[in-house]
Amino acid sequence: MKFAVVVFPGSNCDIDCYKAVDQVLGEPVEYVWHTQSDLSGYDCIILPGGFSYGDYLRSGAIARFAPAMEAVRQAAEEGKPVLGICNGFQILLESGLLPGAMLHNKRLKFHCETVPLRVENNRTMFTRQYEEGEIIRIPIAHGEGNYYCDEATLKRLQAENRIVFRYADRNPNGSVDNIAGVVNERGNVLGMMPHPERAVLSLLGSEDGRRLFTSLLQSWRESYVTA
Repeated sequence: MKFAVVVFPGSNCDIDCYKAVDQVLGEPVEYVWHTQSDLSGYDCIILPGGFSYGDYLRSGAIARFAPAMEAVRQAAEEGKPVLGICNGFQILLESGLLPGAMLHNKRLKFHCETVPLRVENNRTMFTRQYEEGEIIRIPIAHGEGNYYCDEATLKRLQAENRIVFRYADRNPNGSVDNIAGVVNERGNVLGMMPHPERAVLSLLGSEDGRRLFTSLLQSWRESYVTA
């Protein structure tokens, strides 16, 4: 399974994502510059955290126009897994690949801490190795992580079981319905504000992010290799 980590000017979690794939899965992974318009040679696309283009205008607002994003859209339409973490989630929202928008944290402060998340949907290609309702510990680091959507969109997300992660004991940023991560209708595009790539080794304080990556690999092997 070949992974692409898309690097934008201002990305700063690309190395973390690269090492998570390399060290946890042992699968091939490459950095892809944001100007690259062909991602057809990759099986999974990761949009890492950071401050793409300095978060000018809004976080992710400029990155959505990068040539690589059209290739990301095409990969998503083909059913390939796309994972957007933190700023990557913001870019997916700005690109329309996921519904909703990201606002400044409710108290206008940057939050950097490890928080408990509840796994709400373990029937996705990203979460199949978790238990439904399981509490996991994953770091967050963001100033604009306040997920917002209108009431109609929220009801649809709830009805279609597309809320994958919720903040478990408290809401650190004011996100509607405690939402920490959502998937698209097809279930192959996940956006989440917490950083699973920072929770793959006990040395980092938690290994709860490992199963997200191993779930992806298992799903790909079953869906693509055996197809």
